[in-house]
Amino acid sequence: MEIIKDLLRNDMIVCAIVAYMLAQLFKIFTTTYREKEFHFSQLWGSGGMPSSHSSTVCAMTFSCARVYGVADPVFAICIVLSGVVMYDATGVRRAAGEHAKMLNHMIADLFSGNPDYAQKALKELIGHTPLQVAMGALLGILIGLFFPSLSPWIGS
Repeated sequence: MEIIKDLLRNDMIVCAIVAYMLAQLFKIFTTTYREKEFHFSQLWGSGGMPSSHSSTVCAMTFSCARVYGVADPVFAICIVLSGVVMYDATGVRRAAGEHAKMLNHMIADLFSGNPDYAQKALKELIGHTPLQVAMGALLGILIGLFFPSLSPWIGS
C-alpha cells in the first residue's frame, strides 16, 4: 500500500497520467466533432487529436522542470525522451499509418471478391499530424506546469 502512496506523491507520474487521460478524453470529442459520429473507442485508441503520447511526455517533462529545475539531469532525460516520442509520432508512426491506408486500398482493389484477404483491415490511425502533436504537447506543458500535487491529500 505504501508504494501506491509513493507513486501518487510523485508529481511527474501523476501529471503524466492526468495528461494522458485528458488527451484520450479530448480525442472522443474531437473525433465526434470531425466525423459527426460518437467514437467511444477513442478513449483507448492511438492517433487523433490531441496526441496523448505528446501530452504524457510533455507533462512529465514540465512537471520535472517545476519540481527539480531545468539544471537537473532528470530534466535532460525527460526533454530528450519527449523529443524522440514526438518525432516518432509525426514521422515513423504517421508513415506507418499512411502505408496501412495504401495497403488497405490495394487489398480491397486486388481481392475484392476474396473474403480471405478482406477480413480485417490494417489500422490506419496510428500516427499524428504535426498539429495533433503540438496540441498534445501544449496540453502536457500546461498540466506539467500548473497541475497541483496530490501530496497534501495523500498524507505523509
